[in-house]
Amino acid sequence: MLTLYHSPESRSIAILSLIEEMGIQDWIDVRVVTIPRMDGSGGRDPANPHPEGKVPALVHDGKVITERGAIILHLTSLFPDSGMAPPVGTPDWGVFAMWMAWYQGVLEPAFIMEGAGVSHPWMTAAIRDHKTAVARLHAALEKGPWIMGAQFSAADILLHGPYAWFPDGTPDDPLIRDWVDRCKARPASQKIRAEDARRMESLRAA
Repeated sequence: MLTLYHSPESRSIAILSLIEEMGIQDWIDVRVVTIPRMDGSGGRDPANPHPEGKVPALVHDGKVITERGAIILHLTSLFPDSGMAPPVGTPDWGVFAMWMAWYQGVLEPAFIMEGAGVSHPWMTAAIRDHKTAVARLHAALEKGPWIMGAQFSAADILLHGPYAWFPDGTPDDPLIRDWVDRCKARPASQKIRAEDARRMESLRAA
């Protein structure tokens, strides 16, 4: 049994979009929980099994899996016919797994640090900076139109996320901006965002 713990308008929307793209909605029970938010609203939900009270958290037969990259790898491996990742064990799957790790370890931290106006030599030495990350995205999309090449994949869902949430942080790069717009325009993304907006309204009214 698979259960996804989700909070509206949060990072876990990427996993909902993936589930929609994969067509595996009937296999996963989605449970809405509250989380502490930057504006001071919300709060930790005792029903949420995430060790830090965040989302997403995927529970598979009692085992808790956190971190979007790990959840994406797990779901695409469980449902290999979805077309959202290369076959496990192939060189392309290795590249796909690399993008999952790169997002969590490089792109998102660099994006957050730049947005926060924080710079430190340790940061640039360890993971570089947002400008360097953008150059890597650009290089991948030059071979595109998607991160993995000709086919849209879960890598696009994960990697475009910061720019979908914070348009002002999107690089002034037509190649990247067009890619973000294409990701946002996908029917699955639009459907999930509309549903999520309704979930958020319900939470605020509660």
